[in-house]
Amino acid sequence: MRARKALHLRDTVNVLITNSRELRSLNRQFRGTDKATDVLSFPSPLAGQREAKRIAGDVAISADIARENSRRLGHSLADEVKILALHGILHLAGFDHEHDHGEMAREETRLRRYLKLETGLIERTPLPAHNALRGKKRGDRASGGRRKTA
Repeated sequence: MRARKALHLRDTVNVLITNSRELRSLNRQFRGTDKATDVLSFPSPLAGQREAKRIAGDVAISADIARENSRRLGHSLADEVKILALHGILHLAGFDHEHDHGEMAREETRLRRYLKLETGLIERTPLPAHNALRGKKRGDRASGGRRKTA
């Protein structure tokens, strides 16, 4: 994946594209939040260690929310999935938009332009609504994306 390479993240990233019910279940199980979300990241506890097949972590994406977002924002579903995957991969690379004073937002914008993608997740989400990572630190089990709003 070009985003992974652009971030110099050599470890493998697994991407699961599933439904909102599954993302809600994962969000409840790993973050204690009983709501569907568009993207979750799960850093590997072994990330960075030397082993035959290194895994950076997993990214889970809700196809349901990605479809809604793509319709609402006027771009393809494929582009929306790429935008969400990029956001998740940035979290796996150690970025945390809740605590990094804009560093992740700048990197997401740079990579989105490089990958020729529409507006990134952080750019299009008002700050109060994008607080899924509040209280989370690098190395915590799951990082969330923007919560689905009504």
